[in-house]
Amino acid sequence: MSHPLFSPFQLRSLVFANRIGVSPMCQYSSQDGFATDWHLVHLGARAQGGAGLVTLEASAVTPEGRISPGDLGIWKDDHIPALARIAAFIHSQGAQAGIQLAHAGRKASMSVPFAGERLLQPSEGGWQPVAPSAIPFSPAYAVPQALDLDGLRAIVEAFRLAARRALAAGFHFVEIHAAHGYLLHEFLSPIANQRTDGYGGSFENRARLPLEVVDAVRAEWPDDLPLFVRISATDWAETGGWTIDDSVRLAPLLRDRGVDLIDVSSGGQIPNAKIPVVPGFQVPFAARIRRQAAIPTAAVGMITDAAQANAIVAGGEADLVFLARELLRDPYWPLHAAAALEEPAAWPPQYLRAAPHGSPARKPVTRP
Repeated sequence: MSHPLFSPFQLRSLVFANRIGVSPMCQYSSQDGFATDWHLVHLGARAQGGAGLVTLEASAVTPEGRISPGDLGIWKDDHIPALARIAAFIHSQGAQAGIQLAHAGRKASMSVPFAGERLLQPSEGGWQPVAPSAIPFSPAYAVPQALDLDGLRAIVEAFRLAARRALAAGFHFVEIHAAHGYLLHEFLSPIANQRTDGYGGSFENRARLPLEVVDAVRAEWPDDLPLFVRISATDWAETGGWTIDDSVRLAPLLRDRGVDLIDVSSGGQIPNAKIPVVPGFQVPFAARIRRQAAIPTAAVGMITDAAQANAIVAGGEADLVFLARELLRDPYWPLHAAAALEEPAAWPPQYLRAAPHGSPARKPVTRP
């Protein structure tokens, strides 16, 4: 029996063994941006669990681009060795390793969520967030400083250098974070972007900085390796926000600049948005972008069941499914999904005694 969920998928030279991806999930377990043993064990377990690709969490391209002091970082060369250790282990388990490059924008300088998720004061090591405009996310967040042109150029350069470090660390793909109300999404959305210069106002102007970042990363990233962009397909705002129509308009611009896949999420730009969270609630966005913009997509959000995930791929709604919370609950979800669909799945050789009879031992996947 062969199910599309467990079929290989190729982007540029990179082949993913199946269509199941570990979504980037912040762990808030770093100091000064450094990856730790927590990241190695957390991500390594999901790679052991059979996912075709594993994406490291939002990794700040500047210190000011962190959501919290616990964020992972990729703003200096000193971060590379610990990241390289993780990438190498993920690859040893047959998965492809990638990293999400991020800047928190106006949602920066907060405490870690499990410490109350509150604004950090300067006396606690807090810092000044930056954004397109001096508009806070909510009264609980800082009023950000609007970026000037020098600041915009520095942001683009920071993403470019982060891509260089990601390659040095051995990652096989990178994802640019332009979703969830963080900096690049802030530029896209008229809710957060009320600039009157060439980076605000019209759709073209609001898309300018995200596209400049894409150009810089694509120029730094090897031609034979894929580039992803995560977007929020809609702000879920009643009026005045970024919409799925805007996302469909943006997608071909990303495709034509060398983006290989759009990771389609939603929300994060406004507090208390009314989001209809039901199983697969964001899948229609991925399907529409894939169909209308002719670019591969990943679907994410309340995907929990093997049959559900397989149907998304089989129906052409998305090329990949990214799981988050479900993989926190069960790092071995891909192996269990394979068993549920009666698909053969390669197990870590150390775990073969627990595998279904006849399961093959896993072989490592390396870059072609």
